[in-house]
Amino acid sequence: MIINNLLIKLKERNKENVEKATDALLSIKGKIDVLSDLQVEADIRHGESSYDILLITHFSSMEDLEAYLIHPVHVEVSKYIASVLESAAAVCYEV
Repeated sequence: MIINNLLIKLKERNKENVEKATDALLSIKGKIDVLSDLQVEADIRHGESSYDILLITHFSSMEDLEAYLIHPVHVEVSKYIASVLESAAAVCYEV
């Protein structure tokens, strides 16, 4: 199994924007067949070094991850996230 984690820091770090971004990410669930599981968590600490959102996605293979990245639903949500994004960090690993 491939697990991809994406940390997202928003340009405008307020509750409303975190909720909008979280809803956008959750809207992917059930719409991309190669996506085995999706989890979205919002930060509760709000420290200077904290990120606002954690996206955890699960795939059966690297090929499925690659297919997800170019899927139209993912591309559309990614455009929105890119428009509100200050910075991001990712960790992808196999279990």
